[in-house]
Amino acid sequence: MNLETSIEYVKGIGPEKAKLIKNVLGISNVEDLLNFYPLRYLDKSKIHKVFNLQESSLEIQLKGKITNIQEIQTGKTKRLAAKFNDETGSMDLVWFQYSKWLKEQIPINKELYIFGKINVFNNQYSMPHPEIEVEEKKENDVRLKPIYPSSEKLTKRGLNQRFFQNILRNVCKEIPSLIEENMPEYMIKHFKFLSRQHTFLNIHFPKDLEHYEKADYRLKFEESFFFQLGYALKKLHHKTQSHGNPFPIVGDYFNNFYENHLPFELTGAQKRVLKEIRLDMKKPIQMNRLLQGDVGSGKTMVALLTMLIAMDNGFQSCLMAPTEILAQQHYNGIKDLLVGTKINIRLLTGSTKTSERKIIHQELESGELSILVGTHAVLEDKVKFKNLGLAIIDEQHRFGVAQRAKLWAKNKIPPHILVMTATPIPRTLAMSFYSDLDVSVIDELPIGRKPIITAHRREKDRAYVYDFCREEIQKGRQIYFVYPLIDESETLDYKNLMEGLENIMDNFSKYNTTMLHGKMKPAEKDEAMNYFASGKAEIMVATTVIEVGVNVPNASVMVIESSERFGLSQLHQLRGRVGRGAEQSYCILMTSDKLSSDSRTRIKTMVDTNDGFKISEVDMQLRGPGDILGTQQSGVVDFKRLDLVQDAAIIKLTKKTVEKILEADSLLARPDNQIIKNYYLRFYRGKNKWSKIS
Repeated sequence: MNLETSIEYVKGIGPEKAKLIKNVLGISNVEDLLNFYPLRYLDKSKIHKVFNLQESSLEIQLKGKITNIQEIQTGKTKRLAAKFNDETGSMDLVWFQYSKWLKEQIPINKELYIFGKINVFNNQYSMPHPEIEVEEKKENDVRLKPIYPSSEKLTKRGLNQRFFQNILRNVCKEIPSLIEENMPEYMIKHFKFLSRQHTFLNIHFPKDLEHYEKADYRLKFEESFFFQLGYALKKLHHKTQSHGNPFPIVGDYFNNFYENHLPFELTGAQKRVLKEIRLDMKKPIQMNRLLQGDVGSGKTMVALLTMLIAMDNGFQSCLMAPTEILAQQHYNGIKDLLVGTKINIRLLTGSTKTSERKIIHQELESGELSILVGTHAVLEDKVKFKNLGLAIIDEQHRFGVAQRAKLWAKNKIPPHILVMTATPIPRTLAMSFYSDLDVSVIDELPIGRKPIITAHRREKDRAYVYDFCREEIQKGRQIYFVYPLIDESETLDYKNLMEGLENIMDNFSKYNTTMLHGKMKPAEKDEAMNYFASGKAEIMVATTVIEVGVNVPNASVMVIESSERFGLSQLHQLRGRVGRGAEQSYCILMTSDKLSSDSRTRIKTMVDTNDGFKISEVDMQLRGPGDILGTQQSGVVDFKRLDLVQDAAIIKLTKKTVEKILEADSLLARPDNQIIKNYYLRFYRGKNKWSKIS
């Protein structure tokens, strides 16, 4: 038997059962079986007493006798009830769904063990659906008993817990010939690990709780360690093999803008990030940097200053955004900043007219066009640069891998890459899934900005909310009212928005109101935005289309209707549409009276903090890492043991461990590191084809 052996050859399985197990559980070989971990364990080593019982989510064991049993009918429902006694007291046992033969099977007045969860109702203890074992038939194994994932389809065919326990017990007997060590002796001693063989034995049949915890820790550490190692090797390979154009000069374009056109003093965070980018681009190695900055933190300014460094070194730059609205915002913002500099900047989107496209294509190829801002339209084959040196991608998670690769191919020597995101990524995710990128964080708001005050209000408070909005309008401010996309049906979304518009116009009849939603044509969106941005309309009623790309510094109030229907990340992005001017801004979260537990957590988090990173951590706890990363994110791994929320300390530790090992031995060439290298090449290299260690 080896790890690749089909499970049909494992004692107790055979071809028919193997086919069923593969179809239901996806287990096809011995390695899959060893990685088929228990969901939980039954601890039958301790016997509890009725007198000391308390409600618990854990299953416990008691020893005593069942003294009577009876069927009880309440209306149309029947239940089976029994009285259990030990020397300290009595409690009820109950079965709500049971077979006719169960009553006859339950031993009366015999010494036995019961096992299950304790419930408390009216200070009375009970155990629903207990597992019963007569004393003379009780197993003497003191180990924790594993409970494996299963399904009704399997149990109906006899593949129950006892079946899987026996199968895994047989496989675990072969562990000495199946499991090889994958960590050097110095790591095992330093971290006080169980051996790898003992780890697998104690994850399936733990000797005790301490051995289970050690086995669990080692498996989590392993998963994170080799995952981190893969990304670190990718990064190392990139820095030694991936050539880039060096940008050694900071010249007239940068200095003239910085000294004569910079509209405000840069924050300390912006200066720090620029220095990190500058150091990267000096080298003849392609920069690969992730720039995280909360909404309104000044990422666009950093992007522009980076593009000016590219120009000082004779290169063109491109900024690609996922939507036309966002691309338009970047274009307008950068164009306004460049007034008086004579720097050529253009916008290319799906809506760009053919005549304008021809000019853009010509100017790109001749080198006259220094900065191109655009959407996916930039990726078209006919869009050719004379000398693309810097590619900036905003909200990378919205672009697929193939789309990004197309941008890299726009120059013979790949351009420097700066990835920007306004959606803060939880630190454990950044450490895991963005380990191949260097990470910069802008964690300060521009000078003079005031933190947004967020309040939670219900339907009964609506009149007060409207009064507050009127007061803000009288001060010369503007208001957003945002409505959710309730249903996949665009018709219902539109109906919901139109009802909202009608309501706002009735209650704010003295003021001008405009509307913005996803079904509008680009020209209509621009017209609505310009009408609001110019101050001609005091109120904008919109859907989440304003989540990104809307920048009106005079807008000071954001009212989000049915805010319980929004995710945390979306609420945070919407809130970022206000607070862009010097005046105090407000975000009002309107909800219904009845809120789910998750909704309450989301609303409370928004009220308590403006910190996007704290919000992202809560969001990951609620939604899980898969949703945060997005469906298009490449390289998402479904960890078997590691939990990106609960195991942040392990992720941090393994990242430091990998960095320390590679710093001293970048090719894992030392004799004591051969064991890591051999295991990595055997089990991970296929997933990380870029790795050059051999």
